[in-house]
Amino acid sequence: MNDEQLYSARHSLAHIMASAICRLWPGVKLGVGPVIENGFYYDIDLGDQKISETDFKKIEKEMRHIINQKQDFIRTEKNIDEAIEWAKTAEQPYKLELLNDLKRSGTTEAKNLDAKELGLDSGNESKIEKVSFYENGDFVDLCRGPHVNNTGDVGAFKLMRIAGAYWRGNEKNPQMQRLYGVAFATKEELDKHLIKLEEAKKRDHRKLGRELDLFVMSDLVGAGLPLWTPRGTVLREEIARYSNEMREKVGYQKVSIPHVAKKALYETSGHWAKFGDELFLVKSQETDDEFVMKPMNCPHHTQIYTARARSHRDLPLKFLETTMVYRDEKSGELSGLSRVRSITQDDSHVFCRNDQVEQIFGELIGIAKEMYQAFDMKLSLRLSFRDDAGNYIGSDEQWSAAQNSIQNMADKFQMEYEIGLGEAAMYGPKMDFMAEDAIGRKWQLATVQLDYALPERFELEYVAEGGSSERPVMIHCALLGSLERFLSVYIEHTAGKFPVWCAPEQLRIIKVKDDPKVDKFAAQVVELAREHGVRVLLDNSNNSVGKKIRNAETWKVPYSVVIGEKEAVSGELPLRIRTDLATDAGSERSYTPEQLMKSIINETRSRASKDSL
Repeated sequence: MNDEQLYSARHSLAHIMASAICRLWPGVKLGVGPVIENGFYYDIDLGDQKISETDFKKIEKEMRHIINQKQDFIRTEKNIDEAIEWAKTAEQPYKLELLNDLKRSGTTEAKNLDAKELGLDSGNESKIEKVSFYENGDFVDLCRGPHVNNTGDVGAFKLMRIAGAYWRGNEKNPQMQRLYGVAFATKEELDKHLIKLEEAKKRDHRKLGRELDLFVMSDLVGAGLPLWTPRGTVLREEIARYSNEMREKVGYQKVSIPHVAKKALYETSGHWAKFGDELFLVKSQETDDEFVMKPMNCPHHTQIYTARARSHRDLPLKFLETTMVYRDEKSGELSGLSRVRSITQDDSHVFCRNDQVEQIFGELIGIAKEMYQAFDMKLSLRLSFRDDAGNYIGSDEQWSAAQNSIQNMADKFQMEYEIGLGEAAMYGPKMDFMAEDAIGRKWQLATVQLDYALPERFELEYVAEGGSSERPVMIHCALLGSLERFLSVYIEHTAGKFPVWCAPEQLRIIKVKDDPKVDKFAAQVVELAREHGVRVLLDNSNNSVGKKIRNAETWKVPYSVVIGEKEAVSGELPLRIRTDLATDAGSERSYTPEQLMKSIINETRSRASKDSL
């Protein structure tokens, strides 16, 4: 199957699943059933009844029965009033709501409709005249298509899970059940995908976060507000430090801003109009001022820029700050570290002249490539442009100039890219870097954004060479994006086996037995490690040596040393190296304590991804 055929097959499987459910649970109320990445889903409402994953076998059996019948997919059309009568007769209230909205509002104004699920056939956007339906066997559904010729042409599939989903994404609406399935052209491709999913489960950052004692969540603190343990704090600070160092070496200067601001700041920037319902409000007990927990840092940084008169000689002016912002995400969308309410950004803002934009982008592209090489992740590029939705700030001319500039720079730097319409920030287009993890998943992490709109809204100026006042260009960049989201990806990418430079614990000392000589030598090694800045832990427990070694492996410690009487006498440390770090030189070598500490520090400074001792 090519991509179009696979899309049609997945769409057809959503209908086949809905058809099977209608047979098994007569009276089910249907929502929508679109294609998603690697598969499909369908939203259903069974009232007080609930489908569970134990029902998947019988649903799949009924689906295969429909598939084996090779039922034709037949497209028909009805005018909008006939379609509304159909929904009433079929007792399908969700379909009726969609059709009524279409009749009232047309294609562009209907709220939150999935265009892929609606049968639209009208050249007039303000009025829908006809809608299309697809029929297979005794099942009929409102749908735009496309579908395969018959139910026998759908490839291999498997039902995966059930989740709750509010109708049309609105928590004020009824909650439905969303049944997810995956589908591929062949059983071999399906089996490979299922193996990949099993590997993803093992690498789940929420699971590893608990096992490796990296972060915790507390109901008393609140959903989406992670608390970092000492081990997790080391990890996040080492990675944040790396981002800071990379930017500082090309002239970025640290700034610091408060975590609250007056609502008026975000009204000026335009964020209030677009994101007002996602912001945390703070009430002053001293004044009538309305404050907001900052959802982003760029408006604050404009105020540092505008506090002094700026000359063309001052530019580019480069600010960096790694700090938290806060967004009132919907509770149903919170998930581990990947979607949180307290978000740490490694944020940068550059104020520059037009003729400096290319240089700034070139620097940031180079930094991103170098950083993600250290993370052992391949990068690809998406140019995120505006669509026709209209919820952007700035003039059409500014957008056209900014998008052309970004595309020209991508071409000049010889970077392959795809264009993502509708993925732009509200104030400008972006270069979004897509990082590929160890099991082939792609994540949007680093981003560089070009902005002509905010300098105009805040009336930023500099004195040009001829004495005239000019607007600077603003460039936004986050190399990690959200530190929390980056770590959710990185923990899974490494499966918790962090390289030495950012590992929470770099070295574990394991004592064979309690003995004065052994105790003294082990204490000396620990003291020396701490003097050199090596993150070390002494396992002084009563467990057997074998148990202690297994514990070090469970905690995924890069290096461990077993110290007994022999080591205490010789002063040599037999080093055990985590298997994924070992080079051709082998996984066990001996060092003096001084040699070992200097080697670990050198490896940390170079941010090597493999053992280089």
